[in-house]
Amino acid sequence: MDKDVKKIKNKIMLSGGGSGGPVIPLLEITKELRRLKPELDFVFVGTENGPEKEMVENFGDLRFLSLPAGKFRRYFSLKNFSDIFKIISAFFKAFPLLRKEKPSLIISVGSFASVPLIYAAAFLRIPIIIHQQDVRPGLANRLMAPCAKIITAVFEKTLVDYGPKAILTGNPISVPEKFPELDEALKPLFSGDKPLVLVLGGGTGAIAINKLVQDSKSELLNHCHLIHVTGRNKGNLENETNPEAGKGIYLSWEFLSHSQLLAIMDKATLVVSRCGLATLTEISALKKASILIPMPRSHQEDNANIFSRAGAAKVLNQEKLNKDIFATEIKNIITNKEMLSSYANNAHDIMEKGAANKISKIILDLIQRDKKENL
Repeated sequence: MDKDVKKIKNKIMLSGGGSGGPVIPLLEITKELRRLKPELDFVFVGTENGPEKEMVENFGDLRFLSLPAGKFRRYFSLKNFSDIFKIISAFFKAFPLLRKEKPSLIISVGSFASVPLIYAAAFLRIPIIIHQQDVRPGLANRLMAPCAKIITAVFEKTLVDYGPKAILTGNPISVPEKFPELDEALKPLFSGDKPLVLVLGGGTGAIAINKLVQDSKSELLNHCHLIHVTGRNKGNLENETNPEAGKGIYLSWEFLSHSQLLAIMDKATLVVSRCGLATLTEISALKKASILIPMPRSHQEDNANIFSRAGAAKVLNQEKLNKDIFATEIKNIITNKEMLSSYANNAHDIMEKGAANKISKIILDLIQRDKKENL
C-alpha cells in the first residue's frame, strides 16, 4: 500500500449518481450502518450538477464532495471526445481526495460519476464494493467490477454475470411502519368501491405513458380513480375532482415527495410504471400488483422480463400500445381479484428482503478483514 495512504478508522465513502436511482440504496445503507455502528463517518462523492447533490444534502449530516464526470456513449457523439478529458481529470483529482479522506472502504451503485474514483481507489488498494441493481449490467459497473472485492446483487442472474464475487442481497429500501397523513383532497380516492390506479411517468417523465393516460382517461374513470405523477416539467392534465355520477376522480402532479409517493402507492390497487429498479423495489416491498411498461431497447426490458417470467406483473410493449389496449389491460386487472393477488404476492417474493442490513454487515466484515490483512 502507498505509504501516504494510511486509512483512518471507520470511514465509508459512497459514490454514485447521474439519476436518483443509484443514490437511494446508498442512503438506505448509510441509515443502517449508522444504526449498527453509530461511530462511523461517511462521505458521498458525486457530480456537482447531478440530482445526487440535492438528495444527499436533504438527507442530513452527510458530507458531499464532487468530481468531474464524463460518460462514454456506445454510439458516435462528439461529446465522447470532450468527455475523455473529464474522465482523465476526475481520475487524477480522485487521488488527492482519497489521500485526504482516507476511507476504509468505498461502495458504489454505478454511474460514470464513480468510474474514475473507483479506479484510483483500486490503485491505492482501498477495498471496493459494487452494488448491481439492474438485471443487465451497465457499462460503468462492468468497468468497475474487476476492481471490486464484492458485488452485491438484486437478482440471481447477476451471480452468473459476475461469478464468485457476487452475493445475492436484494435492493435496499426503507418502508415506514406508519405513512404520513395525506391531503384531504385524496381521501375520497381511498373510500368507496372504485379501485385506485397510480400511474408513474418517471422522474423525468415518460411522454408515451403520459399520453396513454391522457387519451384513455375518460374511459378509465368509468372504472377507477386515477392518480397520475407526470414527471418534472411535463405538465398536468386537468384534474377532475368533482366527477359526474359514477365517474372516478383524477388528480395529477409533476412531482411528489418520496414519502408521499410511498403512502399513495401503499393504498393503490394497481401501479402503472416504467421499470427502474427503485420503483420495482418499492412495488415488491409494498406487495403491489403492477403493469410495467419498460423503456424500449433499454436495460428496463431485462428488469421487466424478470417480473414477467415470475408472474409478478403484467408487462406491456410500449411500441404495441394504444389507448384502447392500455385501458383494457387496466380494467382486466382491477376487476380480477385473483390476478391482483397473484401479481402482488409474486412481486413481494421476487426480491430478497433486508438488503440494507445484509449489505451493511458485508461492509463491516470486509473492513475488518482488510485490517487483519494489513497488520
